[in-house]
Amino acid sequence: MNQEISIQTSDFSLADEVALLEQDNPIDGAIVTFTGRVRNNNNGMDVSGLTLEHYSGMTEKSLAKIINIAKTRWNIGRVKVIHRIGELNIGEQIVFVGVTSKHRHDAFAANEFIMDFLKVEAPFWKKERTEQGESWLDAKATDDTKAQKW
Repeated sequence: MNQEISIQTSDFSLADEVALLEQDNPIDGAIVTFTGRVRNNNNGMDVSGLTLEHYSGMTEKSLAKIINIAKTRWNIGRVKVIHRIGELNIGEQIVFVGVTSKHRHDAFAANEFIMDFLKVEAPFWKKERTEQGESWLDAKATDDTKAQKW
């Protein structure tokens, strides 16, 4: 199993994940993390929660490819990507991306790249729960535009 990638239903501890990136890692001076959470609104509607699904096996391969590209573009050390699936409520954590490097520039750039490509390349599907019912969300054009800048 790839220790850099975890697709899981259970929550994660930001502090624990940062500690693992730091553990026995005296070479890297920068740690950049991103955590995405379920928000209570989208496109002008009140959201009460999400359901996230993925394509098992294919999702992990897609994320591994994204991480490998980041490693060829920037001088980075450790990488950890966690993405939750299943039923999630408002305020719950969805995704974590952590990157270490000797210098902050590489860590910031690689982290943003991984998150941008995760949004458009990794096979995840999101269904929102609103007062109007449940609906599957389409990919956002702004996510595609953001990924194209790389």
